[in-house]
Amino acid sequence: MPEKPYEQHDSVGLVKTQYYTFAEPPEELLLTCGKLIGPITVAYETYGKLSPAADNAILIFHALTGDAHAAGYHSPNDKNPGWWDNMIGQGKPFNTSRYFIICANYLCGCKGTTGPSSINPRTNQPYGLGFPMVTITDMVTVQKQLIDHLGIKKLLAIAGGSMGGMLALEWVTRYPESVRSACIIASTSRLSPQAIAFDAVGRNAIISDPNWNNGDYYGKPLPRHGLAIARMIGHITYLSDESMHAKFGRRLQFRDTYGYDFSSEFEVESYLHYQGDRFVERFDANSYLYITKAMDYFDLAASKGNGSLTKAFENVLAKMLVVSFTSDWLFPPYQSKEIVKALMNNDKDVSYVEIFSTYGHDAFLLEVEHLSNIINSFLSNLALEIS
Repeated sequence: MPEKPYEQHDSVGLVKTQYYTFAEPPEELLLTCGKLIGPITVAYETYGKLSPAADNAILIFHALTGDAHAAGYHSPNDKNPGWWDNMIGQGKPFNTSRYFIICANYLCGCKGTTGPSSINPRTNQPYGLGFPMVTITDMVTVQKQLIDHLGIKKLLAIAGGSMGGMLALEWVTRYPESVRSACIIASTSRLSPQAIAFDAVGRNAIISDPNWNNGDYYGKPLPRHGLAIARMIGHITYLSDESMHAKFGRRLQFRDTYGYDFSSEFEVESYLHYQGDRFVERFDANSYLYITKAMDYFDLAASKGNGSLTKAFENVLAKMLVVSFTSDWLFPPYQSKEIVKALMNNDKDVSYVEIFSTYGHDAFLLEVEHLSNIINSFLSNLALEIS
């Protein structure tokens, strides 16, 4: 019989999501907004084995709509592996023969970690908009609780792309003694006004859906249309002009001539509708509202450096790798260079790579070969330095 995907030698195989609960009342977690929340459950997955000295752990951060399932398969019937499966496994950059890999779903998520769709113990109903506003700082606070629970005092590395890079930046500035190295991929120290604007339009699409019902839609018709539009808007920002030309051009989907109506005639229209429809099956609209707002609030210079990004990085101890992609117009290379410059102003150990790619922001998931070589080299040199 042919080998099944989860049986391949470089796959982490079948994996199971684990859960950790803390902040039980009256020990609730105090959030940045000043409100308390608890208990908090964190969904996470691990791959590989933690060394006896607990010194080989790498924390991976997912992007906005990702989850803890970064690699492997949940069942023999799974058609698709975790979202970064091509980077995590035996012989891959995040080599599970050498490292203990952790990926956790963020606070406010909808994939097992406490969020708006979770049951509020005070009401026995879903939180909905009763869930307090959260920040990237709050998400990292929750992750630090998980890492402490796992008995890890210092992470060998942390790595994340897009929003995941924001969490990595928060980690190295908030818990400098707990991180040996960090990979910041296609990310930024703060969103541009343009990126905030796209988030705002997406949120308004959800809020304008009649089924949103002020966030109280659980057990009722879902705001599918608004969430699908939000995803369509977001997906446009993940692509590039070059990739859209190559993938779709101006080709029509089901006809040879224009129909002179408002149907989705172009291939790119059908693609966006497909992405939107698929998204509503796996993500919660309220989580999308909260998480995009947390991204909008993130401003490392303001929160850690009194307006100065250089000052924000003063206490960083981690060896840093920053990667950007030429066609990424959502988090363009100049934003990565700002991070690098601020680190260099502090004489920090930082390496920077700008990868030529036509994939746009999605390149951090698609440029596997280039990214694999860079991260593998970075981690290998780190191992030599500490051996």
